[in-house]
Amino acid sequence: MSQTTDATLIAFDFGTRRIGVAIGNTLLRVARALTTIDVTKVADPFDSISELIAQWQPSQLVVGLPVHADGEPHAMTANPQRFARQLEIRFGLPVKLVDERYTTAAAEEMLSEARQGRAGRETRDQLAAQLILQAYFDSPDDAESDS
Repeated sequence: MSQTTDATLIAFDFGTRRIGVAIGNTLLRVARALTTIDVTKVADPFDSISELIAQWQPSQLVVGLPVHADGEPHAMTANPQRFARQLEIRFGLPVKLVDERYTTAAAEEMLSEARQGRAGRETRDQLAAQLILQAYFDSPDDAESDS
């Protein structure tokens, strides 16, 4: 993706209970929290995702990939990988997996500083997605590539 291209990206912080969603564009290279999909309250989370894709028309999707501190996969790594493959197949858009180490902890710290605590769970997932997308934008490797 060229740095002068203005394309919308949607990022996901995948969880089995909630999926945090963030949005940004390649021109400004700034991510912002968008929404949280409560998986326990919807029949099919892909219906909600489909609505977001129809509304925002992204050119690419980004999914956070949880790994150990040393970068090695762990038990939770497979779920977001499966989710990313499903997104790619269902929507025909390129999906980039991005290391999400510490994003949820960073989001929790941000909420703690804002004193939102338990009430901020949905916000936490959105913020984690925002941090994932911002990490993608800030990565020199991904800034120059179409992957």
